[in-house]
Amino acid sequence: MENKRPLILVSNDDGIMAKGISELVKFLRPLGEIVVMAPDSPRSGSGCALTVTQPVHYQLVKKEVGLTVYKCSGTPTDCIKLARNTVLDRIPDLVVGGINHGDNSATNVHYSGTMGVVFEGCLNGIPSIGFSLCNHAPDADFEAAGPYIRKIAAMVLEKGLPPLTCLNVNFPDTADIKGIKICEQAKGCWTNEWAACPRLSDPNYFWLTGEFTDHEPENEKNDHWALANGYVAITPTTVDVTAYHFIDELNKWFN
Repeated sequence: MENKRPLILVSNDDGIMAKGISELVKFLRPLGEIVVMAPDSPRSGSGCALTVTQPVHYQLVKKEVGLTVYKCSGTPTDCIKLARNTVLDRIPDLVVGGINHGDNSATNVHYSGTMGVVFEGCLNGIPSIGFSLCNHAPDADFEAAGPYIRKIAAMVLEKGLPPLTCLNVNFPDTADIKGIKICEQAKGCWTNEWAACPRLSDPNYFWLTGEFTDHEPENEKNDHWALANGYVAITPTTVDVTAYHFIDELNKWFN
């Protein structure tokens, strides 16, 4: 590997054949040496899942100057663990997930395999970013996001990120992006989450679906509002889930 340039480790949850990861690589290539380790098929909604009941296998797909691509039988998180421990000859300067087909704003961050990539990098002290577009179509147009992706990644390579902090970046599905807003995670919940799909006269089959309800639709600080109004939403996200504000109160319960 070229040791003079930044090393960027890339993965996703839509799989190695998804357009989003190809576009991400295209946008990032000017910034450094790229190594891709991505699932061999879609793993959407896998969060930070690990494969623990069977071996995980990876295979070289392509190698050229500045770019090495592998596919992996495991989850997005497996991909980052496997690349770090078996493929790379040095610690990455940046871990990047995406570009996801579909947004990962609000509570989606907890379910997202794209953000599973990011959380794994972050937990290991590596500056990490997740990129997602509000469009699920396989042929989604990512071009408007390109300059922002390159700018954000370059800034993180230059400045780094605080410990246990990563970036969740979501793009509106528009060619006319208004700019960047630094956001908080929208507060809301999913409802109507299952659609019946009976099979062989058995009614107990369901597809996961749902509708997201924003509990603060007028809150211009949240990522949901930013996306709805044509802005790139950058949400600084922590992997330390301790409820510090509750520690003193909880101590009173038991002391």
